Amino acid sequence: MAKEKGRRLIAQNRKARHDYSISDVYEAGVSLVGTEVKSLREGRASLVDGYAIVEDGEVWLKNVHIPEYDPGTWTNHEPRRSRKLLLHGAEISRLAAATREKGITIVPLSMYFKDGRVKVEIGVAVGRKSYDKRQALAQRDAEREARAAVGRRSKGFQD
Repeated sequence: MAKEKGRRLIAQNRKARHDYSISDVYEAGVSLVGTEVKSLREGRASLVDGYAIVEDGEVWLKNVHIPEYDPGTWTNHEPRRSRKLLLHGAEISRLAAATREKGITIVPLSMYFKDGRVKVEIGVAVGRKSYDKRQALAQRDAEREARAAVGRRSKGFQD
């Protein structure tokens, strides 16, 4: 079998970028069992309720749903089990220091295959209030309108 190259998205947590203000982003490997990888190759995963915690110098991904692999037998995995994230020691210490502050959490942003290996993009996040969410949406809309106006003007249309 040919070795897989490039990056292929499995799942993305779009709501995380809406609900949280992301300050730092890290790429981490994930320690998985065989049936989890097969289920992920089918593109089945949900990051919606997921979060990560630092325990005893290790980072654990909690509450991420990877459904059971249908052809799997008694070797199948538990869908919402805790999975160890593979990070460098310096990254783990930075995450531990960041999560000691009140209101800061680690959320999974996306899960993907990178050169055949499963990776998770995690972000250090602070929860947004509802008015912050409205401000972010208004700012995004204003930027989109500005880009559209510049595009129309470059094509010779008058506003």
